[in-house]
Amino acid sequence: MPDDPFLQKLERAGKLSDEERVELQVLIKGRRTVLARDDIAISGSSDRVYLVTGGFACRYKTLQNGNRRIVSFVLPGDLCFMHDTGAFGRDLRVGALTPCTVADLARSRLIELIARYPGISRAIWWVTLRELSRAREWIVNDARPANQRLAHTLCELFVCLQVIGLADEHSFGLPISQTDLGDALGVSAVHVNRVLQALRAEGLITWTNHRVTIPDVESLKELAEFEPSYLCFDGYGP
Repeated sequence: MPDDPFLQKLERAGKLSDEERVELQVLIKGRRTVLARDDIAISGSSDRVYLVTGGFACRYKTLQNGNRRIVSFVLPGDLCFMHDTGAFGRDLRVGALTPCTVADLARSRLIELIARYPGISRAIWWVTLRELSRAREWIVNDARPANQRLAHTLCELFVCLQVIGLADEHSFGLPISQTDLGDALGVSAVHVNRVLQALRAEGLITWTNHRVTIPDVESLKELAEFEPSYLCFDGYGP
């Protein structure tokens, strides 16, 4: 499996041919750096699709009262605004939570590759279905108590980072703030801190020096009611 996180994820939908890999590598060749707290993109730039190749980002919306609500995290290998070509879906922004590297893809060229190569077409469909599935799970997660909600979010990050080789058997780097987590969970940073302390007291997690350690992964998943099939990393199945 290729080392590039984007190709690693796409091949979860099925093996790409050598020609398909080369075409995608050419497409994502350029990179730019986005500073932490800056926007990667404002929805509505319909001629571009954005690929995060390094760092942690998020999709978010700013409410009228100034509060930010994060609706999903964006990790290396994730596409943004793949389907933002119409009047719908233009209320979200993508912001860098840490310094990020980003490839700006020409939408027209990506569409050409989808039309020409069945493996790329299959993979982009998988990206679409996966994001819809993950969005549904985030809605469900909002109904859980704060401790389960936080545990579920950490489990999701853990599994997603494992897939691209950025998490080991029990830990992963998490260089974001408690405020960022609070904006994803819909609670204050103070509440996040209380919940983190409770999970730490139960021996379920530690979070020091921007690294989360999960001593007993299965116990945390059980608390979170976390079942990873919604992330679709097993592809389409038979």
